[in-house]
Amino acid sequence: MIDKKTVRDVDLHGKRVIMRVDFNVPLDGEKNITDDTRIRAALPTIEYLIEQETKLILMSHLGRPNGQIKPELRLSPVGYKLTELLGKEVIVCKDAIGEETSKIISGMQIGDVSILENLRFHKEEETNDPEFAKQLAGYADIYVNDAFGTAHRAHASTQGIAQFLPAYAGFLMEKEINFLGKLLYQPVQPYIAIIGGAKVSTKIGVLEKLIERVSVLIIGGGMCYTFLKAKGFEVGNSLVETDKVNFAFELIKKADEKKIKMLLPVDHIITDKIEDDARGRLCDTKAIPSQMIGVDIGPKTIRAFKKEIKEGKTILWNGPMGVFEIERFAKGTMQIAKALASSRGTTVVGGGDSVSAINQIGVADRITHVSTGGGASLEFLEGKELPGVTALIDR
Repeated sequence: MIDKKTVRDVDLHGKRVIMRVDFNVPLDGEKNITDDTRIRAALPTIEYLIEQETKLILMSHLGRPNGQIKPELRLSPVGYKLTELLGKEVIVCKDAIGEETSKIISGMQIGDVSILENLRFHKEEETNDPEFAKQLAGYADIYVNDAFGTAHRAHASTQGIAQFLPAYAGFLMEKEINFLGKLLYQPVQPYIAIIGGAKVSTKIGVLEKLIERVSVLIIGGGMCYTFLKAKGFEVGNSLVETDKVNFAFELIKKADEKKIKMLLPVDHIITDKIEDDARGRLCDTKAIPSQMIGVDIGPKTIRAFKKEIKEGKTILWNGPMGVFEIERFAKGTMQIAKALASSRGTTVVGGGDSVSAINQIGVADRITHVSTGGGASLEFLEGKELPGVTALIDR
């Protein structure tokens, strides 16, 4: 298991603490935050650091400005939301570095909270430039990383800065490492993995690792059609990654050899176009017409998947069961979310659409752990070393 020192393991009183958070939140056209889940997830660590009488400097990226200053990606909406949630003013700096920012930070008092401007306005962030990392480190005495969602990136704020400051995990980072670590190293059986989403190519590494650990592997979403193609079914115009059909065939073969139950959809909601006004109809796996597209799992499949979920002691879900963005094709995804909420086992949900589903139907509080890291959680479950985790001090 991975065991890193956390903010509990260091004397913080009176210290300047710079903390990497993942406030890459969705904004609407009016720059209003439409989902503040990631901000709320960091609150336990932020509030603890305030209680410990620190001067707290937060830093995050937002969107993909590619080293350019883009007004629509400024962090001021995040600062306002955090001010509201904390019930105290959060000072929003106009840049991540520079004379004005240094002046603001040097004037901070015990208990003050500030947030640096979007780190990715500087190309040096993503290139992990040592000088940029050193400038960030110069603001503080201690570095804390609570941004698991960016821990798979070797950036200045996730890895480089730890070369200049003692580096500790925040509570969210600790929670992610602990829960995902149990899935990777010591899952309680039966362990069921439900993997969906559009493409097999984005999940190859985690599928290869899961097949060594799970009792049941459930495949849904657009990626199921590559697996069905590998089994010899005609799938119409459904999404198929032709160059991944052989991988799917070999994974099916491996599951059979290891006596792991692999479940694929037996019925589908199909349509002739993926648009908001599209009409869907039900059909069997053996009868998908040539011009039709599979967009959701059908009722027989939902029942079969839910039956397995009910028996699971450890359940991982990553990826929707269909074209979740269109309401009439979201039923399969929503039913899986409800099934996990009713489970008595340890449930872990990761991936943007899966997390969105459990939030939409209001069952997030009934999931054991909701991961904030999409790509990071998948890489962790592949057994890869994450630069942002490796950089933290070992116990």
